Amino acid sequence: MPKVSNPAPFTVLYEDNHLIAVNKQAGVLVQSDQTGDVPLSDLVKNYIKEKYQKPGEVFLGTIHRLDRPVSGLVLFARTSKALERMNELFRDRDVKKTYWAIVGKKPAEVEGKLQHWLVKNEATNTVRAFKKAMPGSQHAELDYKLIGQLERMSLLEVYPHTGRPHQIRVQLASMGCPIVGDVKYGYPNTNADGNILLHGRALEFVHPVRKEKMSIEAPTPKTEGWNIF
Repeated sequence: MPKVSNPAPFTVLYEDNHLIAVNKQAGVLVQSDQTGDVPLSDLVKNYIKEKYQKPGEVFLGTIHRLDRPVSGLVLFARTSKALERMNELFRDRDVKKTYWAIVGKKPAEVEGKLQHWLVKNEATNTVRAFKKAMPGSQHAELDYKLIGQLERMSLLEVYPHTGRPHQIRVQLASMGCPIVGDVKYGYPNTNADGNILLHGRALEFVHPVRKEKMSIEAPTPKTEGWNIF
């Protein structure tokens, strides 16, 4: 297993015997892919192994994912029991997810609900949004509200009710508000670091073992774009 980079491309927001929540930098994979780059899951395993001097393989279950160019909160399970119960909470939509997105155009309505049917093209790793059900489509729904405005940039708070691939990116683009830097979904130019201004801001849920209400929040990056809000 690779050594944790120094500094590691994440900060720990919360940890106990069952869960660990981290704030990942944009540009970091959550799970391994064909690039062969070291994923966040391996880096967090290393963190646990080194901190607690654990012998052998460290268990770490991936509960949900963020796209590589997205920053923010990622929650992992440290036990199989926590993984199973958290997967059930996400599947039953008993987790409140909050994202922040900076878009280059102010939406026509300052708040609203978006509903689409999404079709993913595996060959190009892109998603198309339709206003009605299509063959092979998945229903996607989110709420958004405008929470900040500076010149041409608008800061939106987004609450996805489903967890579809690229959902927030393609749904915001479909209402004419692509995320800054997201050339895949219509923004005219890339950001200098190649990432996009979408951030996993917060998760609220009931702890899978202790049954306590949990609210975890991830600070936004101190990088260009985010630093204007």
